Amino acid sequence: MTITATPTPAKALLSPTNHALVLIDFQSQMAFATKSIAPELLRNNAALVSNAAAGFKVPTILTTVAEKSFSGPMFSEITEAFDNQPMLDRTSMNTWEDAAVIEEVNRIGKDRIVFAGLWTSVCIVGPVLSAIEQGFEAYVITDASGDISDEAHERAVERMIAAGAKPVTALQYLLELQRDWARTDSYDMTTGIARKWGGAYGLGITYAKTMFNASEGGH
Repeated sequence: MTITATPTPAKALLSPTNHALVLIDFQSQMAFATKSIAPELLRNNAALVSNAAAGFKVPTILTTVAEKSFSGPMFSEITEAFDNQPMLDRTSMNTWEDAAVIEEVNRIGKDRIVFAGLWTSVCIVGPVLSAIEQGFEAYVITDASGDISDEAHERAVERMIAAGAKPVTALQYLLELQRDWARTDSYDMTTGIARKWGGAYGLGITYAKTMFNASEGGH
């Protein structure tokens, strides 16, 4: 039997319309003890993901735990990207056990959910395993999540992958949403986000545009 290739993307790839994003507990108290990723890189990657999702209009849930009484506000890099969208504050460590969050998940109505937040072994493992068990497809942005040690983060990621979760990175998330440089309506936004938060890749874009007026959309 001959297999015929077609120029179509895999259904497993993320697009702006086929998933919801849940950002969990990017708060001061949680960040203080995070050691598996440098705080400046964590904030950078959270900003990259947030601006990508906001720019592509991905339905997004922002949730905190004990914001006023203990953990503090969510990173400004996130709240500013979503134009100060209200937080869903919880008492539960497992976001999936919070009725208000689940009501919002059901309102959005996506069966594919991308997660990121602090800490990986508690506040990400809980909802990811719960969502998978209930039939949802789960993705985890591993470099926009962190934990109290490398060991805690890595074992949590392994546990989620074993349960069926799919790991992605922050820059991968942005580029997967764009996917084709010929999509001119989002080209400037995507390259602008990459230039600001995409590290060395962003520097390369700036160099190419400044020196040669280059564009990825051309042949």
